[in-house]
Amino acid sequence: MKQRLKIIIWVMVLSLLWGKPTYAEKTIIAVAANFTAPAKKIASAFHQKTGKTVVLSFGSTGKLYAQIIHGAPFSALLAADEKRPELLEKSGLGHSRFTYVQGRLVLLGSKEKLMAGTFNRLAIANPKTAPYGLAARQVLKKMQLYEAVRKKLIFGENIAQTFQFVMTGNAELGFVAASSAKGKGWRVPSHMHAPLNQQAILLKKAYENETAISFLSFLKSKEATSILINYGYSIVTE
Repeated sequence: MKQRLKIIIWVMVLSLLWGKPTYAEKTIIAVAANFTAPAKKIASAFHQKTGKTVVLSFGSTGKLYAQIIHGAPFSALLAADEKRPELLEKSGLGHSRFTYVQGRLVLLGSKEKLMAGTFNRLAIANPKTAPYGLAARQVLKKMQLYEAVRKKLIFGENIAQTFQFVMTGNAELGFVAASSAKGKGWRVPSHMHAPLNQQAILLKKAYENETAISFLSFLKSKEATSILINYGYSIVTE
């Protein structure tokens, strides 16, 4: 109930800030936290090329989805999974979904420490709202470590906060997105968890919003693809 009230208040604030007169001028894109850095870079490149502005709103995919179904004025969702875009499409709240990247999971810190259990805190994103957190839990279960480390887990609200837990020393180890690990850590083999196919979807409020449509199209461009690969993502051809 508390969480629902927070979402409603947040939506009301956004609606006041981004009312109908300005909605067509600026496009608000909801973006999964793991995609923060590349999204900023792509939005900048998009602005330079087209002169059009997109406003990015970051969070866990689960929380962004909750905000959308409660009326948040987003034009599109760049999720960290396939599940939420598919639900939005089925409920008539969006269409034209596609997989824009496939993410990779990385363990920051020593894999040997993880295996031996010689650590105090292991950070993962909340599996209920963050697909990367769900993938991390799947990896721990695959490694038959989940029950052993369960009491040592600390949960980030999203993958960005999970990364901060490790960077600030609040956790010795952490499962984070490869895009933030910058080549460090143990790159988890993709067969150890469900594919992190990240899908984008155009939302109902923006079916005729040219900026939103152009931005999603730009995500598929060679320029955007080059940025994505540099951040450690794989491109899925559909």
